[in-house]
Amino acid sequence: MTPDLSRRALLATGLAVPAATAVPAVPASAAAAPATGAAPGTARHGFDPESPRFTLAVLPDTQYLFDADSADPEPLAASLAWLREHRASENIAFLVHLGDVTEHGSEAETALAARVFDTELPAGRRALPYGVVAGNHDVTGDDQRGPTPYLRHFGPDRARGVPTHRGSSPDGYSSHHVVRAGGRDWLVLMLDWRLSDAGLAWADGVLRENASLPTVVVSHELVEAGAGDGTAQPSEYGRLLWEELVRGHDQVFLTLNGHFWPVGRTVLTNDAGNAVHAHLANYQDQYYGGAGTLRLYRFDLARGVVDVETSSPWLRAVPAGDRTPLQQENVERSGDADRFSFPLDPAARFASFAPPAAPAPRPARAVVGPDTAAYWRFDALPGAAEGAVVAAGTVVADLSGNGNDLTARLIGAGTAGALTWSAEHHEGQPAHASLRFDGRRDPDGGAVLETGPDAPLNSEKFLSGFTIEVFLKLPDPFTGDHAWMGVLSWEGNNGDAGRTSGYTTEEPTCSLNVSPERFLQFVLYPATEDVNPTSWTHALTPGRWRHVAIVNDGHRTVVHVDGSRTVRNPAQRATGIATLGKPFALGATQSDEVFGQGFHGWIGDVRISTRALAVEEFLSAPVTGTGRA
Repeated sequence: MTPDLSRRALLATGLAVPAATAVPAVPASAAAAPATGAAPGTARHGFDPESPRFTLAVLPDTQYLFDADSADPEPLAASLAWLREHRASENIAFLVHLGDVTEHGSEAETALAARVFDTELPAGRRALPYGVVAGNHDVTGDDQRGPTPYLRHFGPDRARGVPTHRGSSPDGYSSHHVVRAGGRDWLVLMLDWRLSDAGLAWADGVLRENASLPTVVVSHELVEAGAGDGTAQPSEYGRLLWEELVRGHDQVFLTLNGHFWPVGRTVLTNDAGNAVHAHLANYQDQYYGGAGTLRLYRFDLARGVVDVETSSPWLRAVPAGDRTPLQQENVERSGDADRFSFPLDPAARFASFAPPAAPAPRPARAVVGPDTAAYWRFDALPGAAEGAVVAAGTVVADLSGNGNDLTARLIGAGTAGALTWSAEHHEGQPAHASLRFDGRRDPDGGAVLETGPDAPLNSEKFLSGFTIEVFLKLPDPFTGDHAWMGVLSWEGNNGDAGRTSGYTTEEPTCSLNVSPERFLQFVLYPATEDVNPTSWTHALTPGRWRHVAIVNDGHRTVVHVDGSRTVRNPAQRATGIATLGKPFALGATQSDEVFGQGFHGWIGDVRISTRALAVEEFLSAPVTGTGRA
């Protein structure tokens, strides 16, 4: 218990507290005091609103902790203190209380609960923002009920002190917040326990005014799970909210409520055919009125998932050896409705109301510089249309101006459909176009693009270093035998360059290939050493565009995928490329100067530079961070 919430201080205010015998095994200071001794409201580091990983915290019903002279505020204080102290490490964006803050809604109970919030989450621009909704034990009737202790202590006056607050309903019992997290704005709509027609109209208006914001709806009641198997369904009142408010607004992807027990969850389908996750969290029937149980929704937008965990910070503060059996049993909850994950792909789920702003194409002059040896893109090919055949003899200009134009030709038994044009592209790619290669195992072949016999690139040694960049995607599903298909290479045998350190003398001196496990393999025979340092990436995911950058600083080679450095990069010295004056090839790799199968998938922009580029200079830039995985 923090000093301001000591039993002596509470008694001095005339508010009832429980007898001193309640759970003596929980050290008050350990449960609620800041671990670093910092004053309430401070944190070691700040919240990062742009990180793709953030947390929404949820406090279910606390009514039995504020029950006349049986009140014990310590579990709630411990949860709020934990949130304050861990805001940075958990990147906590917002806290919602699901209602039934108190048992009777009396002035004494409500004032005591309000004081816990004031002490542990004091107002301020940097404080953890939060919202509270009323439950049926806090108020009676609908939102037109007029003044109550709840409205006095948790109404608009309190909400206005929270920096995310954007407005309250005219009656004061509902509110809405705009929360910045994950690099975007989110709407949190906090609704009274029973909305009148006026309340429903207000909520509908808020959703319409914020139609582009993904929304979490918080109401004390929405779904119930009486069967006890964790499966929830809308309650009678919940069906009204669903039918008249939620289902017609595609922006609502998550609803949170308490009121009923046991806990449960379900997925509803809205009018747009999209999923709305509806979750019930309430532990008041469990040991110590739920013991201040806290639920964390950890959003990971990079992975496209929300991971949910439930535990009691108050009980967790008790040393494991000192916990009673009931305390130990209730520290964490791991049932299917307490600890779970659900998918959330923002680009897909929010497409109808907040489509991602696609980067505009960048002209060649924006990505060509004095260190660019060659740059090819496919947005200006004649007759470009989705699926249009790129005929043998088609020339793709080298936009660096260095004369390394590519010419398409069929290989093996490749036919006219082996190379087609596509508008598909990586989101960070300068040109919004690609070539679709349909290479097959011998004798089917495929297609390849090659530089001419006199192209400068054929003989470039890159002794000061190089960067080779390529955007690519494998089809999904990725079927058939495409093992060791080539992405790009320099033609000729390594043995002819005097490089015999590899397992054969009949492979190109430089090539990027795809292994049977879909790993990228970069094979290099340097210009000055008879070694064969080979780099490997992780397995590529079919159906997903990747930017690959192979960076050599004149000493060693490091491969990056989407701006992240991969692990399997040999430390062997590797200076330059042992080129033989033979063509550079895009879409295939030779064996003993013969192309077998060609690449199977999409290839977008390709750029080769004569020095080691930094991550922020890659074609896929801007990339945040250091580029290290």
